[in-house]
Amino acid sequence: MPWIILLLSAVLEAAWATALDASAGFTVLVPSLIFLAACTASMVGLSYAMNSIPISTAYAVWTGLGAVLTVAYAMVFGDEQPGLLKLLFLAGIIGCVVGLKFVESPAHATGSPEPEENKH
Repeated sequence: MPWIILLLSAVLEAAWATALDASAGFTVLVPSLIFLAACTASMVGLSYAMNSIPISTAYAVWTGLGAVLTVAYAMVFGDEQPGLLKLLFLAGIIGCVVGLKFVESPAHATGSPEPEENKH
C-alpha cells in the first residue's frame, strides 16, 4: 500500500506543478486552489509512504516520477516539444525509479536495525 500511495502522490505532484504554472503567480483562482489541494495531498501521501519506504527512495521516486509526468502532460497538451533525446532521458528516469523499487538497503528490507557505526 505505501508504494501505491507514493505513486499517487507523484501524480499529484505533477498536478500541482502544472496548476502552479497555470495559476500565473496565484492570480488565477481555480488553478491556485488546485495547486493548494494537490500539493497538500501529495505531501501527506509522501509522508505516509516514508513511514515504510526509506526517505532516499521515496523522495527520489516522488520527484522523478512527478517530473516525468509533468513533462509528459506538457508534451500531450503542446507546451513542450517531444524529441528523441528528451524521450530517451525521460525513459531513463522511469527506469531508475523502477530500479529503486527493487533496491532497498538490507537493514530496511529485513527490518533489522542499522549497525551503530553506519549511523553517522
